[in-house]
Amino acid sequence: MTKKRFLSSMVMIALTAAGIVYEWAFVILILALTIGGLYEFFHMIKRKGIPIYSYFGIFIGIAIPLSIYSRFELTRNWEFLFIVLAFLTVLLFQFARKDNANAIVGISTTMFGVFYVSWLLSFLIRVRFLLPGVAGIKLLAFILIVTKAGDIGALLAGSLYGKHPLLPRVSPNKSIEGCAGSLTFSILAAVACYSFLPQGLMPLWQVALMGAFFGGMGQLGDLSESLIKRDCNVKDSGKFLPGLGGVLDVIDSLLFSVPVFYLYMSSCLKLM
Repeated sequence: MTKKRFLSSMVMIALTAAGIVYEWAFVILILALTIGGLYEFFHMIKRKGIPIYSYFGIFIGIAIPLSIYSRFELTRNWEFLFIVLAFLTVLLFQFARKDNANAIVGISTTMFGVFYVSWLLSFLIRVRFLLPGVAGIKLLAFILIVTKAGDIGALLAGSLYGKHPLLPRVSPNKSIEGCAGSLTFSILAAVACYSFLPQGLMPLWQVALMGAFFGGMGQLGDLSESLIKRDCNVKDSGKFLPGLGGVLDVIDSLLFSVPVFYLYMSSCLKLM
């Protein structure tokens, strides 16, 4: 399992590096992760016997990152219109069904899947193009490294020193020691990548605090996915990457850290 995890990690690092550097690879990678993540999410929900509209959810899930990348705006607040139209469409699908059992759960879960996977993941696109050229690429690299360094720190510290469970009813394998290791690695990664941020934007001590905060957001994302898997009674979201699990297992920590990072950086850049 350790060898498989290492090889899968190398593959993901190579794909991520290509996505960061090359715009076409970046778009393909985001679409692939969106489709894979939504498929795994809907597959887990179907195991619970909930009637969901997975094909429509995946279609909407693809449309969100594509529309953001192409800067498509039908109206000024087109995202709200988009969500309303998607919700009404799901309602129409439900009206066409002969069975009304679990209708509310099915509709809610379909919309939640789109929000949880596609919309949150699409903030990777927003971060990359928050600043023009190489500056935007550096911002994306910063949050990816900080978040994933936290994942590595949690794995190493938890494996070597983990004795005290963090939240056993949600994820029995996560420990307080692993949490501390995650925060430490995220802080170190943020400090090491200080030059990736716009020059003079903030002092080094503030970047260290950012590492702790966004590392914590990554852990929250990881725990949230663990809660979903626990409810669906599965260990991994899928078998896409041997040793790592599924797509959701790879991106879960990014789903919370990246959107918050985008909002924070947007505010900081406006104050410059």
